[in-house]
Amino acid sequence: MPATTQTPPPPPRIAIAGIAIESSTFTPYRSGAADFEVRRGTAEILDRYPFEVPEAEYVGVLHARALPGGELEREVYEGWKAEITGGLAAAHAEAPLDGFFFDVHGAMSVVGLEDAEGDLLAALRAVIGPDVVVGTAMDLHGNVSEDLFEGCDLMTCYRHAPHIDAWETRERGLRDLVEAAARVRDGGARPHKALVHVPILSPGEKTSTRIEPARSLYARIPELARRDGVTDVSCWIGFAWADQPRCKAAIVAHGDGAEAVQQAALELATALWEVRHEFEFVAPTGGFDDCLDRAIASSARPFWISDSGDNPGAGGADDTTHCLARLAARPEIRNGEVSALMVSLVDPASADAAWAAGIGGRLDVQVGGRIDSRDPGPVPVTVEVEALDDSGPPGRAAARGCWTAPPGPG
Repeated sequence: MPATTQTPPPPPRIAIAGIAIESSTFTPYRSGAADFEVRRGTAEILDRYPFEVPEAEYVGVLHARALPGGELEREVYEGWKAEITGGLAAAHAEAPLDGFFFDVHGAMSVVGLEDAEGDLLAALRAVIGPDVVVGTAMDLHGNVSEDLFEGCDLMTCYRHAPHIDAWETRERGLRDLVEAAARVRDGGARPHKALVHVPILSPGEKTSTRIEPARSLYARIPELARRDGVTDVSCWIGFAWADQPRCKAAIVAHGDGAEAVQQAALELATALWEVRHEFEFVAPTGGFDDCLDRAIASSARPFWISDSGDNPGAGGADDTTHCLARLAARPEIRNGEVSALMVSLVDPASADAAWAAGIGGRLDVQVGGRIDSRDPGPVPVTVEVEALDDSGPPGRAAARGCWTAPPGPG
């Protein structure tokens, strides 16, 4: 009898959607639709990934991404949630989905919600059902709530801070999802998974993976992930700039062996707990006046001072004026003995005024304190416009040289 050839099964059908933002709950700014880059449809969403996606039939619904900001306006979130839910329902009705890639950051906050990603995933699970395999790839400064963990079959996160492996992580997460979705569709077992919450919360300035103890802690992950029965192990530091119960460290592992997965998660969680008191800031710290004293007295140039409390990279308003006022008050800066560059401060009104004045123009402006108006509020300065730039978001920018400034506090 002639040999028969079996037709290989078709590739799995995978949907992609998500809302990605890192949201500080300590800023009065509210992020809205204008702060996001929104992609719709399969072609636009796949074009987001700078790697070759694994073979699958992809269905892109909606992906919205923003730079770090404040809590997302509830009505914007609900609108996108309804659009994603409707799109997934339609796709699943057209032909059953095998997998869903939940492309999020993990530290989104929405006005009135304490677990935005958990809420969104619960709504999506309601329309795709419990059988679809769900995977996600997140920032290690995201948060893993119980609801998010329960809704996902596969979870992974970055292994480096600074985040040099963001796209590598998404590629790993999508690859593992496609493989698991095909296996489950063809009658295989769902992955085993384990979550261990560690009750600590440290800011990014204390948890860089380039220094100890995080460097050695994260260096253990590849060995754990190579063990028989283990596919991936991840360590979330959590997000320090949101006041929510879900904000804490978390270890998640998944793979084919239930005992191996549980053991790997427990080992890494124990290692994290044992070094919890060893995390230190990556640089010397102090109050701003103390740092300014050291900068002026030092012979090192440039001498950098970072205001991590209003860190725009973690969603700060970037227009608080405490540092500007203290700079303007220093006689060494006012008399030209020391020059100071403040980078950056968000103030569209002052930037527009500088554009109107043009390069070389001099003007009196009230700078900052328009989003976050805590003391000292807007600072009056007289400036000379040195440069103008409108090359990219979030808007027009101006570089201004302070040539006179009124006395600041103290």
